[in-house]
Amino acid sequence: MKPKLQLVVATKNKKKLAEIKEILKGLNLEITSLAHYEKLPRIIESGKTFRQNAIKKAVKIAHFTKKLTLGEDSGLCVYALGGAPGVYSSRFAGRDKSDPKNNQKVLQLLAGLPLKKRKAHYVCSVALADKDGLVGVVEGRCNGRIAFAPRGTFGFGYDPLFLIPKYNQTFAQLGPRIKHKMSHRYLALEKAKKIIEKYIEK
Repeated sequence: MKPKLQLVVATKNKKKLAEIKEILKGLNLEITSLAHYEKLPRIIESGKTFRQNAIKKAVKIAHFTKKLTLGEDSGLCVYALGGAPGVYSSRFAGRDKSDPKNNQKVLQLLAGLPLKKRKAHYVCSVALADKDGLVGVVEGRCNGRIAFAPRGTFGFGYDPLFLIPKYNQTFAQLGPRIKHKMSHRYLALEKAKKIIEKYIEK
């Protein structure tokens, strides 16, 4: 049997890593994360787009580890906020950022707006790189609305606020069985799978 291809996911976020592992399940991969390495190069997420940040993570960590690396950047874009929090999604609340505080800031900024004016989308950019450089970049997007209060306990980030009108439930209420079949991360990783499969076959 062909040995498993080692794939480094350029994140220390355990919940994000768990989601990525679940979605990539079935590929002949041994998946590790930045938690497995010491003296890592510093990555400053200074890109103006999710794509730029994903590429920076993938290329820098692939150069360091000499292994196929998956860099991912994702976030929430709210139309009424001009696309914010966008690339600042994980640090929207400032220095004392946390998922609950980020969520609360979004709710405060949207206070008084009816549901029809609370349209938003999640974006996920996934970049793959190896020691020789960038291998490919893909993106996934999922449309929804912002709920009036956090709902549900599953997931992370803005999942308690991200309402899917079809179900009238947030990602945090829907859970993995449904979320992992329609989320921005799922859609991006489904495209990334095809790149990884070709890489495995090389």
